[in-house]
Amino acid sequence: MDEKIIPTRGWFEEPKRENFLAHGIGTQNMLELTPHAGRKPFHTLKDWGVYFPYVAQSFRSKKFDYPQVTSLVQKDPVLQRAIKQAAEQILREQEQQSKETTGHEDLNFNERRNSYRPPHRHTDYQHILQRQEHRAIKILKEMRSTLNNFLLAFTSWLLYKLLPCFLTGVVTHTQQIEMLKTASEKAPGIPLIFLPLHRSHLDYILVTFILTNNDIRSPLVAAGNNLQIPVFGEILRGLGAFFIKRKIDPIVGKKDIIYRAVLHLYLQHALKMGHNVEFFIEGGRTRTGKPCMPKGGILSVIVNAFMDRSIPDALLVPVSVNYERLVDGNFVREQKGEKKIPESFGKAMSGIWKALNSKYGLMRIDFNKPYSIKELVQSYNKIAKEDGSMKIYKPSARTLQHNQSTSSLYGTDVVCEEHRSLIESISRQVVYDCAAATSIMSTNALAFLLLTRYRNGATDKELAKALDDLRQRLTGKKDLGFSGESLHIINYATDLLGEKLVKRCYDSNNQISICVANGIESWIELAYYSNTLTPHFALQSIVLTTFHNLLLKHVNMLEENLTSTEPGICRKKLIEAAIENCEVYRYEYILYKPTETLEQVLESAIDELIVQGIIKTEQTENEPESVMDNRRQARGLATYLGEDDMSDDGHDFLDVEQPQLPDLFLISDTKVQQKALCEVLAPYGHAYLCVAQSLYILYQNSMLESEFIKLVVKELNTKVKTQQCPYAESISTDSVRNCLKVLEKWSVIEISNQSGLRLLALGTLYETSRSSLKNIVQRISDIVPYYANDYF
Repeated sequence: MDEKIIPTRGWFEEPKRENFLAHGIGTQNMLELTPHAGRKPFHTLKDWGVYFPYVAQSFRSKKFDYPQVTSLVQKDPVLQRAIKQAAEQILREQEQQSKETTGHEDLNFNERRNSYRPPHRHTDYQHILQRQEHRAIKILKEMRSTLNNFLLAFTSWLLYKLLPCFLTGVVTHTQQIEMLKTASEKAPGIPLIFLPLHRSHLDYILVTFILTNNDIRSPLVAAGNNLQIPVFGEILRGLGAFFIKRKIDPIVGKKDIIYRAVLHLYLQHALKMGHNVEFFIEGGRTRTGKPCMPKGGILSVIVNAFMDRSIPDALLVPVSVNYERLVDGNFVREQKGEKKIPESFGKAMSGIWKALNSKYGLMRIDFNKPYSIKELVQSYNKIAKEDGSMKIYKPSARTLQHNQSTSSLYGTDVVCEEHRSLIESISRQVVYDCAAATSIMSTNALAFLLLTRYRNGATDKELAKALDDLRQRLTGKKDLGFSGESLHIINYATDLLGEKLVKRCYDSNNQISICVANGIESWIELAYYSNTLTPHFALQSIVLTTFHNLLLKHVNMLEENLTSTEPGICRKKLIEAAIENCEVYRYEYILYKPTETLEQVLESAIDELIVQGIIKTEQTENEPESVMDNRRQARGLATYLGEDDMSDDGHDFLDVEQPQLPDLFLISDTKVQQKALCEVLAPYGHAYLCVAQSLYILYQNSMLESEFIKLVVKELNTKVKTQQCPYAESISTDSVRNCLKVLEKWSVIEISNQSGLRLLALGTLYETSRSSLKNIVQRISDIVPYYANDYF
């Protein structure tokens, strides 16, 4: 496209656009809300809160007792046993090392192995024990939070002053806040566990800010120890942060017994003392804008506390956080394979200064409906009974077990093996619910349209029309964090994202067009914003991509259909193939809840495509949507009861065609919408295909995982520059790593640890037969959309 960039100032004249956007219906801007300020009934007319509303709001908010639990942890018998076990393990290792050094059998070794305290080694043991006790105290001191009301109030006042400098609003939903208050009042002894998706360092500060100013107890917040930087680390500690290591076990294959015990007991006693807790179930911040796979470590401690009756229950509150423009900057460097710049005082100061001199639009926080661990366990047990599974979870008192293994002490493991599947199900449901409830911001919508439907750019009026269509499709399914005219929203989002990402220019017809700025970095960063919407359309994208690729495998039938009628595929075959393709994305997306089946959600995705007019069936071509709803319900009933129960005298009342005959057909009038849906996941498909094609390098050759990832990212860069890959956003180290996880799951590759380094090698089958890799490449290529015979 011939283009000429339009300057933002100067000779180009246009009506001045508004620099703000109305937030969603039913929401409130916390920066404008000071319920504790102003005159109160029976107060004097000289109430100082009228003149100093932010000070009054901050210091009149309800104050809570935040007891310290470090002394309780220090005295806990479980910690003492963990210290003893760690000391015994060290002594045992020293004696084993001594045996290997001397090269002969120690006649007293078996005796010492059983007692660990022989008289002539008693002094050494006591010294080791003392060191481990000091280490436990040090860990506890570095971990602990110093949450207090004064710092909460002071920080609240400071945020009221600073946030308007770079945010136009911190938006919440009024009914959600009332829901949290009701939950706290109805069950005052039950802790609230806030589980946000993690996007920015501002997340935990603003969640605490909202809770504090709505008279809800502020939580203890799990933070990575990389944030223990001078000044800011202590401020975060006073606001509720307790710091944990990102890597709990420093030595691969060896569990840090004391650290695990301290973490477990700190959380357990905090819950017992009535503290609310907040942690990011994804671990770190998302680098791609979409939800990451959950990590069940801290959640397992809370579930175990319920299962061993330490607490009667806990309410899990999924929290969705979103920004119109990310305050922390982008993660383009990391997606391109470059190293992350470590946190530092200088970097923090620079970030704050930059933020205060920039505009980031609205920030939205959604608190989803809480659900109790007790009820979740009951529901999973009910499903287990219906499925005939013998795995039933039942809370019961636990007794401490003490064996010689490094993981034997109950309560020191962050993930208890006995409850692993339960914890995994809960964590996946939390992430799924958070993603589903994340409000769509104006920049998300614009980026999504530019990356799927208008990759070559479009006028603001064309984008506004497409936004109208998108808003209609999302109505009742996703909450929108904006309101108003679509044309204004498009122009506002364009200005907010800035010229480095989105620019205005003249196209070949001399019309003003909005398009993605030049450069790979712009596409990668814009994909971050678009990925807020990709989970919603992921299943539809998989189904439609699978549909087109099945047609491609039947070229003769495709050519015949294109000349006579719309191309068709058997529904049963489509679902079977789509299930295989969903397997490829298992570490990229959580496509359905643990209480659902993949077949069910794929059926729903097909029905949704029929409603949208992208796919049709012979039976439903002219049927109203109400009839189609009845068919969907009938299929669901058939799935529940089984096919044999749904037939009467050999006639299926669903009136389904024979499986081998096409019964789903593409509608040629919606080619643009079809291509846009296929584009949703196409960048991932190309990234995965590049990984699969690079596997040949590993044939009879092992390689460091980090080096292999660099090689794949470099190859992706080359393909993008030579236009072999049409998606610059395919350059993503996250996607490369996720693909490697899938290949490891399929036993295509094996990953071993050598001196702390991860080494990649082909699995046994593929190591002996190079040609067998062709099947893997073919299977991965099935998720890449191919538009056959110029159908689009």
